Amino acid sequence: MKKQVCVIGLGRFGSTLAQELFQSGHDVLAIDLDEAKVQEQLDRSTYAVRADATNESILKELGVADYDVCVVSLGSENIQSSILVSVLLKSMGIPFIIARAANELHGSTLERIGVDRVVYPEAESARRTAHVGFDTGVIDYMPIVPDFGISKLRPPEEMLGHTLEEAGLAGTADRHGISVLAIRRGRTSFLHPAKDEEIKAGDVLIVAATNENLGKISEIAKHLEPASNERHSHRNGA
Repeated sequence: MKKQVCVIGLGRFGSTLAQELFQSGHDVLAIDLDEAKVQEQLDRSTYAVRADATNESILKELGVADYDVCVVSLGSENIQSSILVSVLLKSMGIPFIIARAANELHGSTLERIGVDRVVYPEAESARRTAHVGFDTGVIDYMPIVPDFGISKLRPPEEMLGHTLEEAGLAGTADRHGISVLAIRRGRTSFLHPAKDEEIKAGDVLIVAATNENLGKISEIAKHLEPASNERHSHRNGA
């Protein structure tokens, strides 16, 4: 559903967010005090304006009060301004406010103000890098709760030709504690794949698992018996 979104602060986080929202079809108002950043955003947002978002009169003139969502993405050097802008947006009755926090104290302050969602992009980026950078085959990772998340990964070579059940990845409580939520195969995706679904070359698995169990997937694969010759032949197009 198309929404009107105001993004305040056009650093790397804010500018990327504004561009992604705009490309997804939302109306995006991008605001920053830096003229150069505003100029860069002109063709990446619906509107890009150089303005002081800590001034309530200016926010009202820009019609921010009518927006569905406001994102306060000011950097760590602007914590005071971030809090002030969040207070102004809250007092204006914005339905949903998202704010970037530089640290836990900043985040807890934003929550007390009434911000609907506080994000920690640096910390989240570090968590994703820890998994994507070191776990073999992991393409992307999204933390859900501490030590548990959803990962997008390429299955180890040893799993190819095996069914999910044979690989120990079938069901919501399999013996390895790794649940396959979906398989992406080319342009097709299978949600809640059957336990007899064969893992094929090029597949991408969407799995839910603890960080510890996810890290064991390569070791699990090494202990699998080779896939049957019939499957190998089929997989290789013989």
